[in-house]
Amino acid sequence: MKVKEMMIGTPYYCQLDANLGAATELMWVGNCGFLPVKGANGKVVGVITDRDICIAFGTRHCLPGDLTVREVMSNRLFACSPDCSVHAVLRIMEDGGVRRLPVIADDGSLVGVISMDDLLLKSEPAMTGIKAELSTDEVVQAYRAVGLRRMPQMVLVKAA
Repeated sequence: MKVKEMMIGTPYYCQLDANLGAATELMWVGNCGFLPVKGANGKVVGVITDRDICIAFGTRHCLPGDLTVREVMSNRLFACSPDCSVHAVLRIMEDGGVRRLPVIADDGSLVGVISMDDLLLKSEPAMTGIKAELSTDEVVQAYRAVGLRRMPQMVLVKAA
């Protein structure tokens, strides 16, 4: 199964210089928590999440119009192509620790978004003797890997 068979086409996106108020409104209207970010050349240069926005507001004490997407977005871009297999997408998500990916065509244009939810909705339960093209177990395993908290190690120091 390929990404193009299950991705959400014509996704919402924002520009680098959009303010966080505009990005938040797009997420509200689009009922999503993730926006691909396009640069001046129209190519996807990163992503911004609702979490990025909340952390920015909580740590920078600014109004939504005072910060741009460029200032708080993630520059680490994990993406896939429409012809990517769903199994390759699960590996990309696991490796990147992300639950959503922009889908980018060969010419660099944004053609869709695929999420862990999309994969889960298209997966099938494993049944005895029948191998599902995408099993629920595979998606849940990847979801768990992505969801693992990467917490810093605590070291106990004994007083002398």
